Amino acid sequence: MATNENLFSSSAGNPISGSAELVTGAPNVLWRFPARDDSTRRGREFGRQILAIAFVGDFFVILAGLLLTFFIRFQSPIREWGFNARPVLSDYLGYILLAAVLYEGMLCYGGVYDHRHLLRLRAVTANILKWSVAWVGLILLGSFLLKFQPPISRIFCVMAWVISPSLLLIWRSAFQMVLKGTSAASALRMRVVFVGWNQYTAHLAHNFNRSHGSAYLVVGYIHGHANEHADPSIAYLGSVEEADRIISSVPIDILILADLGYQGERILNLVTACEREMVEFKVVPSYFQILVSGLHLETVGGIPVLGVGRLPLDRIVNRAVKRLVDIVGGIAGLLLSLPIICVFGVLVYFESPGPIFYRQRRSGRNGKPFDIIKIRSMRLDAEGNGKVGWTVENDPRRLRIGTFMRKWNIDEVPQFWNVLKGEMSLVGPRPERPELVATFKRDIPHYNARHHAKPGITGWAQVNGLRGNTDLAERINYDLWYLENWSPILDFQIMCMTFFKHRNAA
Repeated sequence: MATNENLFSSSAGNPISGSAELVTGAPNVLWRFPARDDSTRRGREFGRQILAIAFVGDFFVILAGLLLTFFIRFQSPIREWGFNARPVLSDYLGYILLAAVLYEGMLCYGGVYDHRHLLRLRAVTANILKWSVAWVGLILLGSFLLKFQPPISRIFCVMAWVISPSLLLIWRSAFQMVLKGTSAASALRMRVVFVGWNQYTAHLAHNFNRSHGSAYLVVGYIHGHANEHADPSIAYLGSVEEADRIISSVPIDILILADLGYQGERILNLVTACEREMVEFKVVPSYFQILVSGLHLETVGGIPVLGVGRLPLDRIVNRAVKRLVDIVGGIAGLLLSLPIICVFGVLVYFESPGPIFYRQRRSGRNGKPFDIIKIRSMRLDAEGNGKVGWTVENDPRRLRIGTFMRKWNIDEVPQFWNVLKGEMSLVGPRPERPELVATFKRDIPHYNARHHAKPGITGWAQVNGLRGNTDLAERINYDLWYLENWSPILDFQIMCMTFFKHRNAA
């Protein structure tokens, strides 16, 4: 068998992609990578080139949006709205150029042009929308304080706030789709190496590698020995004693310490080696067995202290925003779904005479019970034996029309009423039966943490196929990730995905 001396030998693979070649017949043993300096240099140079394209493209898209706004505002029938002046393009050209430069500068400040975000459309979208609000607010404030001549139309500003970010998001989505479909994606992905292999490492590696368009690529792990439970596609790079040589030889962008059982001096050596090679050093805080509250670093008496922070939805402003969206969405959803409820209610009654609606006790926020409302999709005697449980694939208790309703989430539409009453939200962890919660909270770690938020008609776990008779522990991980990363944009994304993701809808 080849020895570890072969581990870092030069490979004929593409140095930009950081490809590895297996040099023995056994998986997870010995891999060889291209030289670190060559791969890292080329990858970073290529990343800067892509960033330059994104930067220039963004500027011209913003400029196009502002010009389009000008022609809609002043060259269309709405030019009569509340503005006596009739400016020509030359009057506004200076404003348009200044606004485009200002917007681009704010996006730079907001981290949109960080190479780590090139493949992370959701992070880029959040930044673009956030800074667009600050951008238009600054323009309006400036027009009020400085009294520009000719004056800037406030309707123009509001229209620009809608049109320019919308065009920017369309362009960025298309740009990212092109990137993901080419070899460029591999050069832009952050190369990750783990120190230690355990359940946290496996979970992170799965999340990093599950998507072709992921922003991360796991190139290997450092451990005392090759772990037989590790993913065979992930290279075993060597023992922790060799970490210094590995970090200096293998193309790495991020090193993640997942095992805190090493001596303090060994960990300090890892940090020093990462600093020397300009590798990001991160720690999986496995001693914190519950991560839903988000960890944050603060300084107490000059000493950095890692502690448990607050969830986004613990903040009253975020809760108010979410509730406002729930009220508007609940009213609209109830009005739009009323004909659907009537049609499918009649179909249910003809197939199985009896009540059209089905009420069931569920646990809500902080464990408070409430009655969830659904269009009945099963026979009246579905739980005649008194046993509480989930539906299974091809459940014989379902009505024929019930199968169709469950696939397309039609049975859930009456829950808009639960949303309006404040018992549920449009998006959140799905509520469970109190009888099941009493069991799960004892048997499944972190289960009760999902009750920090109101349950939802749809949720992050559901749109990823985790519903019905699926792995409950994995479902909890998705619910907790949602709570940690909540934002209005994420809620909107989940609502859109609900119409297209029907996996495991039993």
